[in-house]
Amino acid sequence: MMSVSGSVYIRGMRGLSMLAIATVAAFTAIEANSAEVKNSVEVSPLQASVDTLGVAKLKSIEFSGTGRWFQFGQAPSPTTPWPPFDVSNYTATIDYDKAAARIQITRKQVVEAGRLRPASVEQKADQYVSGTYAWNVGGTPATAQPQQAALEERVTEIWTTPQGFLKAAQSNKATVKNTATGLEVSFTIGSNRYVGTINQQNQVDHVRTWIDNPILGDTLVDYTYSDYKNTNGVLFPSHILRVQGGYPVLDLNVSSVTANPAANINVPTEVSTAPAPKITVTSDQLAPGVFYLRGGTHHSVAIEQNDHVILVEAPLNEARSEALIAKIKEIIPNKPIRFVVNTHQHFDHSGGLRTFVDTGATIVTHQVNKAYYEKAWTGQHTISPDRLSKSQKSAKFITYTDEYELTDGHRLVEIFQIANSGHNDAFSLIYLPAEKILIEADAFTPTAAGAPLPSPINPYTVNLYDNIKRLNLNVDQIAALHGPRVTKLADLKAAIGQ
Repeated sequence: MMSVSGSVYIRGMRGLSMLAIATVAAFTAIEANSAEVKNSVEVSPLQASVDTLGVAKLKSIEFSGTGRWFQFGQAPSPTTPWPPFDVSNYTATIDYDKAAARIQITRKQVVEAGRLRPASVEQKADQYVSGTYAWNVGGTPATAQPQQAALEERVTEIWTTPQGFLKAAQSNKATVKNTATGLEVSFTIGSNRYVGTINQQNQVDHVRTWIDNPILGDTLVDYTYSDYKNTNGVLFPSHILRVQGGYPVLDLNVSSVTANPAANINVPTEVSTAPAPKITVTSDQLAPGVFYLRGGTHHSVAIEQNDHVILVEAPLNEARSEALIAKIKEIIPNKPIRFVVNTHQHFDHSGGLRTFVDTGATIVTHQVNKAYYEKAWTGQHTISPDRLSKSQKSAKFITYTDEYELTDGHRLVEIFQIANSGHNDAFSLIYLPAEKILIEADAFTPTAAGAPLPSPINPYTVNLYDNIKRLNLNVDQIAALHGPRVTKLADLKAAIGQ
């Protein structure tokens, strides 16, 4: 008998101590199914599919193919699909006995007509999961970096494969129902529910599960499997379509399948011994009452007004927002955060907004984002309930198209749409005219002091400079919401070769 146990879910940057850890149910080898499992599922119809797909003989599997991958949460507009990448290689190696997997992807962003983006370069991703650990390998020299935020999703990728789904169904007291087209099979592992269908050819043709997302809540991940072929003795779909958040995230044509490869997926010591990530917020004063709030990969800016605070950007997730709230209470005591200005709807820049809705703050965002947030925030948050899911407060918005001003009669905060950017169609910068401070995200990410300038030149940065000139902004400091430092306009100009 083999068993696998561990954490299914760790959300965002909270770390192990910040969320309840769901337990991956003990997976029992098919050859030794217990009487309890036999009594809890309709063994005969499920066994027919198990036999057809050769599940009992598979301890591991590897499949490769080509197609398209799509960047979840990074749509260039609230009304468009996730941006596509051509995939020249996708290889998944899965060890069912150890609940471990490695996925290697070679991809290149598709040039979209009418949208100017940075020069497309080939990207290589090397992603792992084993038990309660998730990590990536990359860099020169190649090193392992913990990716615990991806743990839940990567675990579900194991048990949503056709053979993995059947193994999990047999080990988790699955409910099996007859339908007009075959069987519906459902079960739960930890906090994640799985529902699949088996057609009349005994093939798993559809699997659904739900994972947590700070914006969408319980997010449906929907797999469709079709065109099964016998490859090297394994019956496996030759086409896989994965839809997440309402749009495709993977469209794969499978060309190679190997049964029982040597997976050898071992957790690196630097991953297993890494401390739980801590969320830190540091504060640098850019001008009296203007604070640059640094933190890891994403930053924010707090602007003090007479009787309240304006916060620019609430990135990532609720844990990050709670850390921002604590820091602002420390540096600007006794003043509520009344407004949160959102630069654009990309998930990494809007994942913390729900927390501020719960506090009663008004979200200031481009007009086209309002309907998107209102719809997205209606999703259930049962996998990892957040503050807003408990309070059920209604969101308050201020929206604009080209520009908007916030002021207390003393300090003016100007918000302008960044026109004609290839990055996002509802994209904004924030400008403090008295302090000559520009706040922006993603258009210009400064390098470390003394580091080589980016090459080739990023068209988003060129576009930002064009907008600065168009708006006649007198910029001294640039507080980029990514990157290692606050810079000057001269640094931006140097980055675009001026």
